[in-house]
Amino acid sequence: MLLTISTTHQPATDLGYLLFKHPDKCQEFNLSFGTARVFYPEASDTKCTAALVLDINPVDLARGKAGAKRQTLEAYVSDRPYAASSFLSVAISQVFRTAMTGRCEQKQDIADTPIPLVAKIPVLPSRGREGFLRGLFEPLGYKVSVRRLALDETFPDWGNSSYFDVELSHTIKLCDLLSHLHVMIPVLDDDKHYYVNEDEIEKLLRHGEGWLSTHPLKEEITSRYLKRQRGLTRDALAQIAVEEVIEETPDLETSEEIIEKPISLNQQRMETVVAALKANGAQRIVDLGCGEGKLLKLLLKEPTFQEILGMDVTYKSLEFAQERVLDKLPTHQKGRLQLIQGSLNYRDARITGYDAATVIEVIEHMELDRLKAFERVLFEFAQPKMAIVTTPNVEYNVKFENLPIGKLRHPDHRFEWTRSEFQAWAQAVCDRYKYSVEFGSIGDIDSEVGSPTQMAIFQNIV
Repeated sequence: MLLTISTTHQPATDLGYLLFKHPDKCQEFNLSFGTARVFYPEASDTKCTAALVLDINPVDLARGKAGAKRQTLEAYVSDRPYAASSFLSVAISQVFRTAMTGRCEQKQDIADTPIPLVAKIPVLPSRGREGFLRGLFEPLGYKVSVRRLALDETFPDWGNSSYFDVELSHTIKLCDLLSHLHVMIPVLDDDKHYYVNEDEIEKLLRHGEGWLSTHPLKEEITSRYLKRQRGLTRDALAQIAVEEVIEETPDLETSEEIIEKPISLNQQRMETVVAALKANGAQRIVDLGCGEGKLLKLLLKEPTFQEILGMDVTYKSLEFAQERVLDKLPTHQKGRLQLIQGSLNYRDARITGYDAATVIEVIEHMELDRLKAFERVLFEFAQPKMAIVTTPNVEYNVKFENLPIGKLRHPDHRFEWTRSEFQAWAQAVCDRYKYSVEFGSIGDIDSEVGSPTQMAIFQNIV
């Protein structure tokens, strides 16, 4: 299978710097499923073309190597060695790994600049036909030229195939082009040659950052990229929705904070949590759903907290935390804080063994049917000595003059609980996982509707 990338940016041979592949050399890369070769059929100051050729042995495929699924005659008569598929997608990510990050020390100014690029794939399957192919790339600004391939040119009566000769033209950064191809090729093929699990969500979010959340076909892209696994697709779309909310509020002052601002509830919430952690003697703390790092910043002011881990599902939030908290720490303090990307719906060994876990205004962003998974991740597997969970008290919403009746405090909230609902959930958690719980109130307490934020402090009794 073949992919070529051309540019007329001058000098065009700068493409070699961006791809980290010298135009005068033919380079070979051994992959687990075949051999990839990169060479330049043309390289001048006015035009430069890089070709990625991927050779896959069809016999190896049929005999169970390189991602084969079947041991039948069908496996020997396959389009896999020729048609662009997840094999090519993986080859792009491995052969052009550094180029996909957008880094180029020698030509960083060009790597950061959109340049005219043309990508050609002579055999690209589109299980959704031409309209679907165009629907993937045209919203991203590409000019799409396609020629549908006949099943057999010798027998025109057989009609056309589902394969296309495709040319994509755009003035775009090379790293963005490679990310688009990496995601879209297996989406068009509607298959992958390898086992798909939650790790694929992380890949999709990384390569889809900045464009997937606003793409009109994001649901179909996500479903196909994850091999139509409903659970993974649901989780990925939920994380993409969070990214979309963050992108729409670049100053990070969410609608929830605007509603609560008159009573400075967010600051009260953070200070109450810090006080509870100090009172319980916690030294190693993991903040789950740390966002842009507001709680992390307060925790770092207390020398008693020796080790702090912040985890969030969105890269954009972690980037803000990196810039606003970690990068501003003195050198001798940086070792106290670590930031990681992760989901609260999947078991993660990195968050086990901590004195305390904080989950501040996070659970209401989850679908109710995913709470059971979160409970197991936190209380069964991570098993912190204590855990602090806060969430809005929906009864108090009537006190916010700028919140319409019946509306939740944030557009991404999936639910908001009454005090009795929250307490019933927390007690059920204790019964299942051998914790005790005490409840607290944060903010001004109204005699009828309680406080704006409710808090549960869980203690491990094992």
